[in-house]
Amino acid sequence: MRLLDEHILNATALVVDANPTSRSILAGMLRDFGVPRVTQTSRATEARKALEFRHFDIVLCEYHFPDEPMTGQDLLDDLRLAHLLPLSTVVVMISSEAGYAHVAEAAEAALDAYLIKPHTEQALRERLVQARQRKRSLRDIIACVESGDFLGGAELCQARFDTHGPNWVHAARIGGELWLRLGKPHAAQKMFEAILKIRALPWARLGVARTEYEAGRAFQARRTLESLLGEQPGYADAYDVMGRVLLDQGEPDQAIDSLRRACGLTPGSVARLVKLGLLAFYYGKPSEAIDALQKASRLGVQSKVFDLQGLVLLGTLQHDAGDARGLARSVESMLQAREQAPDSPRLRRFQLVLGVLMHLLHRKVGDALTDTRRLLAEVREPDFEFEAACNLLMLLSRLHLQEVRLEDAPSHVGVVARRFAVSRTTAELLGRTVRGQPEFEQALQAGYAGITAAAEEAVSHTVEGSPREAVLALLGHAQQTLNAKLIDLASHTIERHRGSIEEVATLAAQVQELHDRYRSYGTQVHLTRAEDPRTMASAARSR
Repeated sequence: MRLLDEHILNATALVVDANPTSRSILAGMLRDFGVPRVTQTSRATEARKALEFRHFDIVLCEYHFPDEPMTGQDLLDDLRLAHLLPLSTVVVMISSEAGYAHVAEAAEAALDAYLIKPHTEQALRERLVQARQRKRSLRDIIACVESGDFLGGAELCQARFDTHGPNWVHAARIGGELWLRLGKPHAAQKMFEAILKIRALPWARLGVARTEYEAGRAFQARRTLESLLGEQPGYADAYDVMGRVLLDQGEPDQAIDSLRRACGLTPGSVARLVKLGLLAFYYGKPSEAIDALQKASRLGVQSKVFDLQGLVLLGTLQHDAGDARGLARSVESMLQAREQAPDSPRLRRFQLVLGVLMHLLHRKVGDALTDTRRLLAEVREPDFEFEAACNLLMLLSRLHLQEVRLEDAPSHVGVVARRFAVSRTTAELLGRTVRGQPEFEQALQAGYAGITAAAEEAVSHTVEGSPREAVLALLGHAQQTLNAKLIDLASHTIERHRGSIEEVATLAAQVQELHDRYRSYGTQVHLTRAEDPRTMASAARSR
């Protein structure tokens, strides 16, 4: 036995390989390196479950699984997109396919190394030694990230980047992701661009595109992505980002096509199938939506990589098709998910929505109305977010389609519009939940027009040299509507004109309180990761 390093005797490892001989050989190599606890699995789905609930110091994963729709790439992409693959874990992809495309995919998935079969024990040793040394070099950064101190981690990355300290490129990659997560795209862009100057790495170019998009420069982001995809047409992550850009530019059909391409490259990716299903649902492609969501559900409805909003939309499609058995399965799956996070308001509302759909399908009108009014009573709650608003409008629309009338329904729709119509994209998505209901469509349009008028009034006050009046007007409208666009505009006005606003500290505190409680931007279609209470609950237990 020749130990990898002095810390290896405390390590755990997971070997994922369908071939029992290869799996046994890899496990034997790890034991020869000094790893005392090696878990083996032959299936990617079993590996996903293990990685969702346990921590491993080393993961060796085969690319190809002949009897499964999921590849090793799909598995690791899903875990990475769901933030379920710790930075401290060394991940090595192993494949018998030496084609450039697969090698590039492995490199882009934030893996620590890849190996092409046949490989030697020494080759594996070298990869593991290098990766573990790098992890130790970055251990202060990794500790911050894994404890949830993203700002502390970003600042450590920034210091390593500024001084070109050990492994500064890897620190910059982590730092770029953290600055994006913290809403600092300009800091992230400097890191990605510095990496590009020394090496033309596709992931760094994608990072630049993401910073451009987050900074509000969608046109530049699109150009960067088009150039990148022209050179790297197999880059699934780039299609994910392109979908977000195209949706915000008002091109939903092209956005859906971009996600189709991502799913085509990673057909076993649960997360990407759910995203495709969400977009297809809201943009009038129910057949494609139900196909994508059913496939995602079969692959891993109880997995933490499955965004449970997808289950709500799948249940809605099953209701619309009169599929009582399918809807019952969706209700049961949601019940099981809630058992893992019983205190989650998000999952409780999801369960209520599916329950209303089930009541409607079985003509239990009184029960459907009771549960719908429970949701209506929560519209002004701080944790009632955009997806909850979409689901509520979707229910109101289906109640009316079945001639179940709520007399005050248009008024409730107006309240939802005034709170959640923060942009053209969000207003359009809200409108798509009530297609074919003229009263509701008019209420949504009026609500969004009122928000736009309030913003324009405030801008006029500022242009006329009265920023205090602008803030007061915005604050008044924001307190009535809870609209995040108005809250943000008030905050930005205070920042730009602080020196000329009387009682600025008092006004700033009032705006900040609204911001902290009610700011809920974003679209219903989560083309980034939605926080899953099941993931958060298990993470809290593991700490």
